[in-house]
Amino acid sequence: MNFDLKNIPERTSKPRQSGITMVIDKGSSIQECKNLIESSSKYIDFVKFGWTTSNFSENLSKKIKLFNDADINVYFGGTLFEAFAIRDQFEDYIKILKKYDLKYAEVSDGSISIPHKKKCEYIEKLAKHVTVFSEIGSKDEKKIIPPYKWIRQMKAELNAGSWKVIGEARESGSVGLFRSSGEVRQGLVEEILTEIPNEKILWEAPLKAQQVWFVKLLGQNVNLGNISGNEVISLETIRVGLRGDTFNQYL
Repeated sequence: MNFDLKNIPERTSKPRQSGITMVIDKGSSIQECKNLIESSSKYIDFVKFGWTTSNFSENLSKKIKLFNDADINVYFGGTLFEAFAIRDQFEDYIKILKKYDLKYAEVSDGSISIPHKKKCEYIEKLAKHVTVFSEIGSKDEKKIIPPYKWIRQMKAELNAGSWKVIGEARESGSVGLFRSSGEVRQGLVEEILTEIPNEKILWEAPLKAQQVWFVKLLGQNVNLGNISGNEVISLETIRVGLRGDTFNQYL
């Protein structure tokens, strides 16, 4: 930080186990990637190429190298995994991860229906090659998963080899952890936290009000994902109590 202020909570430093910020890339240009790195690389741990955008991105290898050189890890969105899995092309997916020398991958089932045991088998197999994020929750806002199933699935996926489990919200912040209005399903989150360690969860929270809610509940080093690239610095001010929403959090 540029200024010396008292009572600023300590943030973890990269490489982080907690306090992670994951940015969603929706198909940015090389120049936009450079701008993001110049402005915010210190505060970004992961960039996720959302959904299947990596299949359409120009200069994909160059984008990956730019982020890696800036000490930012990259992985493909879970929907790409699902697109390969549903077509019985799982081994082809592993080949792609190796081709682009990716160290992380996401396993999800938000758009497809597969037995949870099968999903855990995918996690176990992928964990032999990369570090795995696995996502819980459906992209269908009409599908409400009860808390006990979230907990059961999170435990099983961590046991299968996931490094972190992701709480689904989509880029809109209106499904999974949240109601269609964007309001946090508070009871769900609190129940999950009774059995799953906070540091093992990455909460997707694309909207400012959601980010504020999680920082107030879990502190400056909560893991947050699906952050827009132009809001990384804004999130950092929320984390350390230098924005009105959390201004009194640490005084």
